[in-house]
Amino acid sequence: NTHCGDRMKLTSEKLPKNPSYTSLSHFAAKNAKIFQWRKEKTEPDHYSHANLVDKALQLLKERIRRGDTMAYFLRGQLYFEEGWYEEALEQFEEIKEKDHQATYQLGVMYYDGLGTATDSEKGVEYMKKIVDSPCPKARHLKFAAAYNLGRAYYEGKGVKRSDKEAERLWLFAADNGNPKASVKAQSILGLYYSTKEPRELEKAFYWHSEACGNGNLESQGALGLMYFYGQGIRQDTEAALHCLREAAERGNVYAQGNLVEYYYKMKFFTKCVAFSKRIADYDEVHDIPMIAQVTDCLPEFIIRGMALASFYHARCLQLGLGVTKDEATAKCYYSKACRLNPALADELHTLLIHQRI
Repeated sequence: NTHCGDRMKLTSEKLPKNPSYTSLSHFAAKNAKIFQWRKEKTEPDHYSHANLVDKALQLLKERIRRGDTMAYFLRGQLYFEEGWYEEALEQFEEIKEKDHQATYQLGVMYYDGLGTATDSEKGVEYMKKIVDSPCPKARHLKFAAAYNLGRAYYEGKGVKRSDKEAERLWLFAADNGNPKASVKAQSILGLYYSTKEPRELEKAFYWHSEACGNGNLESQGALGLMYFYGQGIRQDTEAALHCLREAAERGNVYAQGNLVEYYYKMKFFTKCVAFSKRIADYDEVHDIPMIAQVTDCLPEFIIRGMALASFYHARCLQLGLGVTKDEATAKCYYSKACRLNPALADELHTLLIHQRI
C-alpha cells in the first residue's frame, strides 16, 4: 500500500516557471536558428547536444556583454541543467541580490549539496528570503519555496524538526489544490497523511486527487493503490487499475511494480513475466536517479517498484510460470529484490513461506 518506511525521503522542488519569461526552451524558440536539430551532411555533429549548449553559451555571453541582466540567470540555469553545479553556483551567487530565481536555486543547491558542501542552514535562509519577500517578482516562487521549507522542517535539517510546521508550510504551498501552486506539496501532503501516525486517509486521498488532477504522476499511482485497498475511499478495483495503468504508462515505477503483483495474483503469468523483466532490469545506479529526475517521483518509491518487480520475476522463473524454469536466474532476481529493499523482500518472503505467493 502507500505506507512506505517511517519517514518519507523527500526531494527539492524544481524551479517553477516564470510567467513573465520562461526558461531556456523559450529562449531556444526565440533563437530557433541556433537550436535547429537539422543534421547537416557536411557537419554531422553540428547540432549535437554539446554543440547546442556551446552555441547557447556563446549567445548568452554576447547578451551579457550587451547588458542583458536576464542572460546572467539563464547562463546559470543552463549550467545547472547540464549538471555543472560549481559554475551554476558561482553564477547565481553573483546575481542573487538582484534575481529571486538565483536565490531560489541557491537555496536548493546549498540544501542538497549541489556544487558545494551541504549547508542546510544556508539553504533554509535562502528559501525563507523567497517566502518572506514582498517583491512581485518573487511571487511565482513562493509556493515552491514554502514546499522546500516544509521539507526542511520535516527532515529537521537547518531548522528544528517540526511536523506541524512542515504541514503548515505544505498546506500554504498546496494552496487548496491550485494548479499554479506547488503540485509537489499537494502530492507530498497525500503521502504525509497516509504515513503519519495516526494516518488520515481521507485527507491523503483528497490531496492525492488534487495533485493527480494537476498532473502529478506520483499521486496518480498512489490513488490507484488507495482505490485498490479501499484506503480513504470505497474499494474500487476498476478505478484502481485505471489509475495504476495510466501511471505505469507515464513512467511511474511504483505503479508498474504494483501491476506486476496484480498480474501475478490474477495468474496472468505471461504478462507478469514480460512486464516484470522490463522493470527488474532497470539499472540501480544509473536508472533510479534518471527516472526520479524525469518523472519527479521519489526515489524510494521507484526502488520499491523495482524490488516488487524483481521479486515476482524471480518467483515466476523459480516455478516456471509463464517462462521456462530457471532457478539460477531466479536467484539473481531475488538477490536484486533484497538489495533494493530488504524490508519489502523480507515481507514478500514471509508471504511466500506461508504459501500466500
